[in-house]
Amino acid sequence: MRVLKIAIGCAAALAVALVGSPLRAQDNKPVDTAALDNAAANGSEWLTYGHDYGDTHYSPLKQIDTSNASQLGLAWYFQSDSDPGTEEANPVVANETMYVTTAWDLLYAVDARTGKLKWSWDPKIGHMNYPPRSADNPNRVRTGPSLCCGPGNRGVAVYDGKVYIGTLDSRLVALDAASGKVVWDVATADKNSDYSITGAPRVIRGNVVIGNGGGEYNVRGYVTAYNAETGKQVWRFYTVPRFPLNSNNDDKAMKLAAKTWTPDWDGTIGGGNPWNAISYDPKLNLIYIGTGQGGPWVRKYRSPKGGDNLFICSIVALHADTGKFAWYFQETPGDVWDYDATADIMLADLNIDGKIRHVAMQSPKNGFFYVVDRTNGKFISGAPLEHVTWAKGLDPKTGRPDIDPNAYYDDKPAMVWPGPGGGHVWQGMSFNPGTGLVYVPGMNDSPFNFIADPNYKYKLGEYDFAIIFRRPSAPPPAGTAGETPAPARMTPFLIAWDPVTEKQRWLLSDMGGGGTLSTAGGLVFAASDVGEFEALDAADGKTLWKVKLTPGFGNPITYSIDGKQYVSVLCGRTGKSRLYTFAVGANEPMPGSPFSGH
Repeated sequence: MRVLKIAIGCAAALAVALVGSPLRAQDNKPVDTAALDNAAANGSEWLTYGHDYGDTHYSPLKQIDTSNASQLGLAWYFQSDSDPGTEEANPVVANETMYVTTAWDLLYAVDARTGKLKWSWDPKIGHMNYPPRSADNPNRVRTGPSLCCGPGNRGVAVYDGKVYIGTLDSRLVALDAASGKVVWDVATADKNSDYSITGAPRVIRGNVVIGNGGGEYNVRGYVTAYNAETGKQVWRFYTVPRFPLNSNNDDKAMKLAAKTWTPDWDGTIGGGNPWNAISYDPKLNLIYIGTGQGGPWVRKYRSPKGGDNLFICSIVALHADTGKFAWYFQETPGDVWDYDATADIMLADLNIDGKIRHVAMQSPKNGFFYVVDRTNGKFISGAPLEHVTWAKGLDPKTGRPDIDPNAYYDDKPAMVWPGPGGGHVWQGMSFNPGTGLVYVPGMNDSPFNFIADPNYKYKLGEYDFAIIFRRPSAPPPAGTAGETPAPARMTPFLIAWDPVTEKQRWLLSDMGGGGTLSTAGGLVFAASDVGEFEALDAADGKTLWKVKLTPGFGNPITYSIDGKQYVSVLCGRTGKSRLYTFAVGANEPMPGSPFSGH
């Protein structure tokens, strides 16, 4: 058994000695605040979700490049024992150990050289309340957490000899990095509530920061920081006000938010859940979170007199030490289309009009690409990545959308582009400073026919969309939002986007089956929705290498051990997932289908 080489103290060192795999002092690299602050420059490891605090999904490694990518072969693979689910994880590599999670929160620690299992952990989650109770199944009993969209987990955080994971039943768990033994386990929400966790935790200045999902059930969104050593709660920031509005909305953020809601009842409304995006600027000491839609979707049921409903569908900046509100930028005011702003918030420094701007970039579900000043939240630029009909454009000074009145559906149906599946959601987009481009995987040409449910009533444990689901099969009739004909089928895409000019550089259709990775070797790694994993030329999108795996990809990563660069990706959607790792010149035989038992 090979054990993780990390600073874990005398007791753990003794445990290592007992299993016959001594720690070498030169490999004993602590994953501490300094290491995480400088993760962007560390090509050897992949220390956090997105590779670095800026969620760039970019590595400075360049051993694998445009000249030799065609020579990639299988170095090793690891077969998980997880039940089927959408695999979304971004593996993490520290001290030659890879930590990877599956859709059902199984956590594996494997040798990053060989793929051999070191330890595994099962959270032992009960059956999901998914699908929830409905008219077709009114007597369903809750036996596990409520989920809107099935199981999923996007990865872990590592810090100071521990690994941290959020679970579908809303726990945050710290495990010993060397042994997998639980150090502490805290509930981030009541186990009988409709909250869940699918996102990866981030460790920031000794605190573990995690958000939650559940907006489809009208729960109130929040993000919380816990002490990384003890699990004690340090601070919590709510993303929407408390209802009724006159109850304890006494801080700066909630006073501001409360003015933008007009409910006529005192509960069963909420949303704004920060279920994915968390990034951090160490110099500004600001955390950036992305928030989801309001609950229920139909605004007349949650805020009948209108209003922007802060802070739904927004980027919100918080002071890292206290969780106090700094600024916000709302992308879809008063959202009624499920346009979560929970896609990764990417941080970069761009030369715009001859001046270096410290920016935050996001490509949310509403179909636009946004660039804002991350010091103050001021809008810099924005443009549609795809077919958009809910808004006619963005105000050039404020970024506020000019919403097409025909896109509202309170009293009439409306067919709108993009649909609630969104233009881009959790799949990691990547930024390559060499090309200056952002590589965005998404879903194009995906309209939706929104119809408010006139008989909506809140019921605990049931979806609270408050709409009637009717997927379109043809272009919308004249006079509705989205008159421009477009295919009704959902088509994945991969777009190379210039965030300075807000222009497309190149586009590949039928890609976007998972996240992306870009490298200093001039490459972009991405997947198709039918299971092809590819190395592309970052300059023009030309395919340099591809391999057929199984559909359903997480976010790929790259790392280096003893001067050898590896590329890893987790995939699998309808069977037990696999973790594949490739290297130039490797020639291990590809395994048979995970569905065949070989």
